[in-house]
Amino acid sequence: MTTLKYLISKLISGNDKVAEATVEQITAFGETALPALFGLLDSSNPEERWWALRVLAVIPHPQVPPRLQQGLHDPDPIVRQCAALGLSQQPTVQAIPDLISLLEDKDRLLARLTGDALITAGSPAVPALVETLKNGPQAAKIEAARALALINDQSAIPALFKAWQEDSAIVQHWAEEGLDRMGVGMQFFTPE
Repeated sequence: MTTLKYLISKLISGNDKVAEATVEQITAFGETALPALFGLLDSSNPEERWWALRVLAVIPHPQVPPRLQQGLHDPDPIVRQCAALGLSQQPTVQAIPDLISLLEDKDRLLARLTGDALITAGSPAVPALVETLKNGPQAAKIEAARALALINDQSAIPALFKAWQEDSAIVQHWAEEGLDRMGVGMQFFTPE
């Protein structure tokens, strides 16, 4: 049987193809792999931190979501992106404020991934998303409208209706999409 230590060395070998091939093998160790992966999160090498988060995202354990949440504050953008993607796989209500703050990030991929994580978090994220849609910067409003549209929570209807009347075509699009999904935005046409 392959040892965990050996697999971790392959994970951080610098060869992405080899590293990806070891993800499933490390995941099979489950909780036993957590200390080694948590240790990699303290590495000075961002790629090692990225791979640690990549594997952690697919190990269901209550200690994992807080580590993914910490990854949202990593100094390296690719690590933050990986953490946000991981939170889409293992959502936690505790991460909602951190995710909301990243909706306006200048890294638009990170903003999109945090929006996806908020969508996965579902209804608990709705109040913070509604507040962002009302008072956030424009870039954050776009992601908030998209997330609200895809969460499909009826408590967001008033905010989406108000956003539908805004000047931003993208915000209007997502507001209309959300309202349509909830059966509120239906348009009726009279025959001519």
